[in-house]
Amino acid sequence: MATSGNVSGTGTNRQTAAIGAAAGIAIGLAANLLRKSAVQAPTMFAGNWDKALAAEHAAALKIFDLLEETEDTAVARRTMLLTQLKHAISKHAFQEENVVYAMMRDHGLTEAADHLNHEHGYVKQYFFDLGEMPKDDPNWLPKLKEFRAMIESHMREEENDLFPRLSSKLTEEQNKHITAAMNKEGFKLA
Repeated sequence: MATSGNVSGTGTNRQTAAIGAAAGIAIGLAANLLRKSAVQAPTMFAGNWDKALAAEHAAALKIFDLLEETEDTAVARRTMLLTQLKHAISKHAFQEENVVYAMMRDHGLTEAADHLNHEHGYVKQYFFDLGEMPKDDPNWLPKLKEFRAMIESHMREEENDLFPRLSSKLTEEQNKHITAAMNKEGFKLA
């Protein structure tokens, strides 16, 4: 009889453990969805896709500002801020490459879309180079400033020329669609 009581107790323990594991997974998934929502929310609330991307540009430039204010001895801060910048720009580029540049190609701006996509390759190169350089290297900050100059030129071309050109080619419904599709892509990496 004592054996059957232990078997029953073991079954209850397994059920309790399974319920606890399922609850833990559910809580973890919910927390991840909330985190993703919080990261994508500023983009979603910025309005149409072009305004949202401009807001992301501004946010990235603020991180550049913080990086440029660091001293060569602020290795940990530079590392943390560079990681934040890389995440922000990578999510941003994912949205552009998977939605906006594709839409540009579909609406006769193929050469411009390919040019912008090509520049994203150099963005990755700068992140690699800055990641490989010691953060206290006296050449690190000049490299960051060179990167910023390239990014700012890219942003101006998008905001002042190419995005307005694309937006004007689209109907209101198409602009709404591209906004929703872009936010969906951003949510994936948020």
